[in-house]
Amino acid sequence: MNHHAHGSFEVSAEREPPYDSSDDVRLGRTRISKRFEGDLQATSSVEMISAANAHAQGSAGYVAMERVRGTLAGRSGSFVLQHSGTMDRGAASLSVTVVPDTGTGQLAGLRGKMAIKVTEDRHLYTFEYRFGDEDTAGSA
Repeated sequence: MNHHAHGSFEVSAEREPPYDSSDDVRLGRTRISKRFEGDLQATSSVEMISAANAHAQGSAGYVAMERVRGTLAGRSGSFVLQHSGTMDRGAASLSVTVVPDTGTGQLAGLRGKMAIKVTEDRHLYTFEYRFGDEDTAGSA
């Protein structure tokens, strides 16, 4: 059985200077803090590494690990999200998934994926998830 959580989150970022900027390609690190509202009541800390060519607008990539601590569906604990994002001349693709077996406390066994949408100044999420002890085959 899959569940769905919806809501918004606020972002605070601390960018470091690029650690490698040879050949006009910049590799950078960013630390991000988030506060989730809605069905997921949580805070998180993110470590992100990104790459972009200084002359290619709309193209970049990033990977990140995010530890989320809070409450989901009345269960408290933490879990880790793995991000992989690419912009290819303005065409975006993003994968955000729960790292298997990183759920702690009442969130042990959490599996799922998160979709993120940015509209104007709002960050919105939809989180499709299940717990390992739930039947995934459905009922007959």
